[in-house]
Amino acid sequence: MIKLIASDIDGTLIEESTPDLHPEMAEEIRRLTARGVLFCAASGRQLPSVKNVFRDVEDQICYIAENGAHIHYRGEDLSVVPMKREYAQEIVEQLRALGPGYDFVVSTPQGSLIESKKRDFLDLMIHGYRNSFRQVPDVLKEDAVILKIAVYHEGSIRDLGERELIPAWKDRVQVCVAGEEWVDFMDRSVDKGNALAWLQKRFGILPEETMSFGDNTNDVGLMKAAYCSYAVENARPEVKQAARFQCPSWRDKGVWKAVRERCTQEGGERNAGL
Repeated sequence: MIKLIASDIDGTLIEESTPDLHPEMAEEIRRLTARGVLFCAASGRQLPSVKNVFRDVEDQICYIAENGAHIHYRGEDLSVVPMKREYAQEIVEQLRALGPGYDFVVSTPQGSLIESKKRDFLDLMIHGYRNSFRQVPDVLKEDAVILKIAVYHEGSIRDLGERELIPAWKDRVQVCVAGEEWVDFMDRSVDKGNALAWLQKRFGILPEETMSFGDNTNDVGLMKAAYCSYAVENARPEVKQAARFQCPSWRDKGVWKAVRERCTQEGGERNAGL
């Protein structure tokens, strides 16, 4: 029986960089919670942004934020994994040198730090992701615990990420393309799959009792940590290869449909056993 469901957000559950959950999914989460099934939002986003998406069921779910660097449940931080300060400093300096077409966000447990003054980028943070952030002159001069650094390029950053950024950093930190326009840097131990495995151990739930959903390369760990792993139709080839099953895309509410199908099947099996 399924006891834990973990889903990526952007490109999996909803459209990339948008703030609203389908009403059907919110209602499904209420039904799951009533049955004792834990739903977990697993995202590269910061915690306040993820909570905003799930605002109608905010207190009923668990959160894997910052790709696994921040795990939160019922008002409590269960796990926070910072980056090494020296690595964060070197990464920020490298990202600054990329030029005006690139903007970056430094994530902390209390919200994000942003140096950019670009109106379009700030609007994306405010109205798209609904991020909590402070604009600062120099992120490295802030006395803050750094969980993640994410660099953004409108349109796509995948080529630069896979050609330069990932090869340069893969032996020192966890670095991945997280959506077509983002590359994320975290501590070497941070991964959505590691965070999901941590939750499985915390709540005594087996991989065979877990469903997971994803679309991008930072979701491969989620696929490996759950037996009932689903790549959405629009997923990257690496995710489809790692997943056991596939479901429709976010456009067709694929996560909701797969969860409903599984829950209906399990409900029928329970009734047949009565």
